[in-house]
Amino acid sequence: MRELVVSTFVTLDGVMQAPGGPGEDDSGGFTKGGWAVPFWDDAIDAFMDEFMAGPFDLVLGRTTYEIFSSYWPSATEPGAEQLNAATKYVASRGRPALRWQKAVLMEGDVGEYVAGLKQEDGPELQVHGSADLLQTLIPAGLVDRFRVLTFPLVVGPGKRLFGPGTVPAAFRLVSNAATGTGVTLTVYEPAGDPTTGSFPLE
Repeated sequence: MRELVVSTFVTLDGVMQAPGGPGEDDSGGFTKGGWAVPFWDDAIDAFMDEFMAGPFDLVLGRTTYEIFSSYWPSATEPGAEQLNAATKYVASRGRPALRWQKAVLMEGDVGEYVAGLKQEDGPELQVHGSADLLQTLIPAGLVDRFRVLTFPLVVGPGKRLFGPGTVPAAFRLVSNAATGTGVTLTVYEPAGDPTTGSFPLE
């Protein structure tokens, strides 16, 4: 059995689109690409290094795959060796040429494909970015853990971690920290259905 772990950067208003730079993903007319860059510091590096230290495979949407594959094959910085060694399972509505080593196109129903991967023996499955793909994986209950880095700004319309089709759910906080630039580093695990209540009125 393998766990599926999501790593994502989000703004205070829940947008996860194009944190790394202008033009990273400008679909829908998004113009605020690169919003995470001014807040990056050593604490974020350490959080990401810890996440990516062990062996893992990747589950990626096509856009994130293309961003990663344009950079990491020739990179030498920390994380490059692990990313290049990982098997990359790619979701796409078309049939793109997957030239990055160990890249596999997920055929058929993506939710069923990922559910099958989770039943296999092997390293942890990691999802980075991949906003559109997450709208399939999250409602299907396939995510075992969320590593969410929340940045202190709002950007308005954009792709969100929890989109319109999200199924209500509760989460358990596993860990929480904050960086000197105001970014919160949190890890959550699903905790079943949400419960509600009411405060007593005097």
